[in-house]
Amino acid sequence: MLDIKFIRENPDIVRASIKNRNIKLDIQEVLDLDSERRKILVEVEGLKAEKNAISKKGKPDKAIIYKMKVLSQKVGDLDIKVDEIDKKLGNLMLYIPNIPHNSVPIGSPENNKEIKKWGEPRKFDFKPKTHIEIGGDLDILDFPRSSKISGSGFCLFKGLGALLERALINFMLDLHTNHHGYKEIFPPFLVNRASMTGTGQLPKLEEDMYKLKDDDLFLIPTAEVPVTNIHRDDVLEESELPVYYTAYTACFRREAGSYGKDTKGLMRVHQFDKVELVKFVKPETSFDELEKLLVNAETVLQKLGLPYRVIMLATGDISFAASKCYDIEAWAPGIEKNLEVSSCSNFTDFQARRANIKFKRTTSNERRTTEYVHTLNGSGIAMARTVVCILENYQQKDGSVVIPEVLRPYMGGRERITK
Repeated sequence: MLDIKFIRENPDIVRASIKNRNIKLDIQEVLDLDSERRKILVEVEGLKAEKNAISKKGKPDKAIIYKMKVLSQKVGDLDIKVDEIDKKLGNLMLYIPNIPHNSVPIGSPENNKEIKKWGEPRKFDFKPKTHIEIGGDLDILDFPRSSKISGSGFCLFKGLGALLERALINFMLDLHTNHHGYKEIFPPFLVNRASMTGTGQLPKLEEDMYKLKDDDLFLIPTAEVPVTNIHRDDVLEESELPVYYTAYTACFRREAGSYGKDTKGLMRVHQFDKVELVKFVKPETSFDELEKLLVNAETVLQKLGLPYRVIMLATGDISFAASKCYDIEAWAPGIEKNLEVSSCSNFTDFQARRANIKFKRTTSNERRTTEYVHTLNGSGIAMARTVVCILENYQQKDGSVVIPEVLRPYMGGRERITK
């Protein structure tokens, strides 16, 4: 959520942000309601001052008592009006996106900027298969049975496929906790409406979420939601920052509106595993922390030996809550595509305002101030497409798949997945 004062003082910046994101939204109603609210508050203060002046005149007579009642009634009526405006204003504010950082390219996804590449795509002396073919041949991925169990958009991992998934989760958690300084969290996979609103999924993206019929609870689309809300309504001490958390969760997304896009195999599924990285930091360090977050996610792919590229997303492609975002795309030779396996975002104070996450700072003159933290999160990394890239990059001519060296200790020392 943006600060109403910022919107009031910088309407052109907010309008430009909305336009550059290709969002249709008029902030004039917000500005009008804010103006009306401030006028009413001035009137209320005037009435209260009048009441105070009258009360100091000594013993009241009937006329003064009557006037005091009239003033009290006016104040009460105006307070009700302010409450009504606050509710309407608060709801409208939830639909205004964050302001993109000035380094973010302006435009649609075609304007995304490639920042760097790592690794060289493997050259095959045979035609590489897709992960769907590899998984079926090795009997480690079973899409027909997962479709029978749940429907399209799900996957059944079997045998060494299931072990590969578990190995990836444990490898990533060990890497981030032992080498990158994150504290491991195992959060609930169901969250309430306040949690989803705090991180920006609601109300805008409600149609893309799985919601329980009888309870106002949602299956999480990412661990970002429960982990960020650990500190909802908290006031941290400056000395506690930065806070780094990592968490494995299953993630659930309806993928509403994805019809016609790449939906085969593990490309776009309704349930997938992910290891998430979440940071709570001081405002002045947040963009440096974003670069460190990106390196943490890149390290996973480097240790797995998967070639990738880093893309800075343009204004029309970054998420509603993000100020700046990098996508990491790994190369999948079987389907001949770069696949997004991680997004690393700085939300500045946007989520912190919605979730009311603050910290106390001691200034140079020993004064104590309270500010909003900056929150960041990144996939560290998402499993489904990473499995695609491992199977397709490490496939062999005889149909087997070489297991990346860093995963072998998690897979009983095995070097290959064979029939």
